[in-house]
Amino acid sequence: MKTWIKRTLIATVSAGALIAGVAYSQGGPHHFGRHGPMSEADMAQMRERMTDRISKELALDATQKQYLVALGTQMEAQRKAMSGGQPGGMHEQIKSLIAGNQFDVAKAQTLVNEKTEAIRLQSPQVISAAATFFNSLKPEQQQKVREFMNRRGGPGMMGHGPEGRPGEHRGHGPKDAPAR
Repeated sequence: MKTWIKRTLIATVSAGALIAGVAYSQGGPHHFGRHGPMSEADMAQMRERMTDRISKELALDATQKQYLVALGTQMEAQRKAMSGGQPGGMHEQIKSLIAGNQFDVAKAQTLVNEKTEAIRLQSPQVISAAATFFNSLKPEQQQKVREFMNRRGGPGMMGHGPEGRPGEHRGHGPKDAPAR
């Protein structure tokens, strides 16, 4: 994969992990993804709750909060582009690959191409919004973000720790694990 694509993906995923992770760690919407696709109203409510939680956690001022909202807006635009603009769109598209007797390789490649193009087109705005938000933070706020990413970022967002092993999130890493 080209270096710029890797960097774009890493920046986008990191920004998403920051926002989703802070919300999740603060008692965010634990139903996310468990009961089918969320409606636009549910998504808006979730974004508002996440913005409020992140604002409290980082003690954001009004300008910083505006930058956070702008980042959320850009991330939502990228999510919509990735899903084809429909709630549950990606899930349905992936399900369609196995709807027949054989895996639809051509359709899978088309989906990959579409998603790559969506990332390529939307990522500059997401990266710019992420940079504007992060660069507006005071050093102590930036440090909180770094600490959060060290604790919860990366594969740990999906129930795996930094090494990708289950059970290493929420303070249950190897150093906290009981001896076997």
